[in-house]
Amino acid sequence: LFLSTFTLAVSAGAVLLLPFSIISNEILLSFPQNYYIQWLNGSLIHGLWNLASLFSNLCLFVLMPFAFFFLESEGFAGLKKGIRARILETLVMLILLALLILGIVWVASALIDNDAASMESLYDLWEFYLPYLYSCISLMGCLLLLLCTPVGLSRMFTVMGQLLVKPTILEDLDEQMYIITLEEEAIQRRLNGLSSTVEYQTAELEWELEKVKCKKTNLERRKKASAWERNLVYPAVMILLLIETSISVFLVALNILYLLVDETAMPKGSGGPGIGNASLSTFGFVGAALEIILIFYLMVSSVVGFYSLRFFENFTPRKDDTTMTKIIGNCVSILVLSSALPVMSRTLGITRFDLLGDFGRFNWLGNFYIVLSYNLLFAIMTTLCLVRKFTSAVREELLKALGLDKLHLSNNPRDSETKPSANGHQKTL
Repeated sequence: LFLSTFTLAVSAGAVLLLPFSIISNEILLSFPQNYYIQWLNGSLIHGLWNLASLFSNLCLFVLMPFAFFFLESEGFAGLKKGIRARILETLVMLILLALLILGIVWVASALIDNDAASMESLYDLWEFYLPYLYSCISLMGCLLLLLCTPVGLSRMFTVMGQLLVKPTILEDLDEQMYIITLEEEAIQRRLNGLSSTVEYQTAELEWELEKVKCKKTNLERRKKASAWERNLVYPAVMILLLIETSISVFLVALNILYLLVDETAMPKGSGGPGIGNASLSTFGFVGAALEIILIFYLMVSSVVGFYSLRFFENFTPRKDDTTMTKIIGNCVSILVLSSALPVMSRTLGITRFDLLGDFGRFNWLGNFYIVLSYNLLFAIMTTLCLVRKFTSAVREELLKALGLDKLHLSNNPRDSETKPSANGHQKTL
């Protein structure tokens, strides 16, 4: 648990490092000769980036595998059972895993690029092997962000819609409250009438009762909400999300044009002016603040999209029902996403801040075709997800407004599920 907590803290540090660097650059520009901020300089920020990269490597390749193997270990046969025996077995497993990975890379390097320089580079473990391996992990994290972020950008509207109270347009909350109360009473009567021996029907009715109570709680919350909360907060938040998403897509499209006409737009190879020498944004401090907001928005959207994918849907942690193995897996996933976020932000052109430390040593950042393809895929996937999201939402609202939602004309699989009627029986189309 301690190692997982430390890994989560490193993930938070990796996420906050890029906004901190952008703010530091603008502060140094605004107060270049101020005595009280002389401690804030390029050497400090460069060192923080190196430390973030170092601890990310440490958590990803040492601490989290150690935590996983320690949970699975029991100690070697013949040794006295206890913590020491489990730690010994875990260390042996880590050494064998490191030798296995090193051997695979050695064989792959010999098959693909069998020359003296390539083989000698494998001996330099610290300067070549670990940065190269972390570069591969970063590329995987960026590909995962490419898959999660567009889904999360469209999913954010649904998540905020669940957290906020929607406006009551063409809806009668009193009538819905009356119907849901009748459903609850009917299911409760059926549940009281069943004997305890019929376990399957009892469990099914209890599950239906919990769903009805949840719907009733949501309706009561909507009914108690003020008119300001219903009619002002919800539209304002939705418009704000739409603006942030549109700005993100616009910046990516602009970055694609920069990549086609200017070589310095590449994430690697564009030596920046340094910390405190020039503003990172055309609009100065306001532009830098907008970049920071977009970076946090992309991180939240990527996490939401990660847990919205079907492959990772059962990976979502739940209160009082999450195993330690699942906690370790979640920490590793968040660490990979947070470590790849600065790289993705620079690759997409969200910020012009040149990556410092080991974050800027990735080989694939200098490949024009990979960077251009990444930008094109992100813009296309985000646009398609948003178009599908808004067209489906408009279609559902039109069907509901016309009273045709009961005919199940929508392709939404949730609409085809059976719904309990007011008398407690199941009715389907």
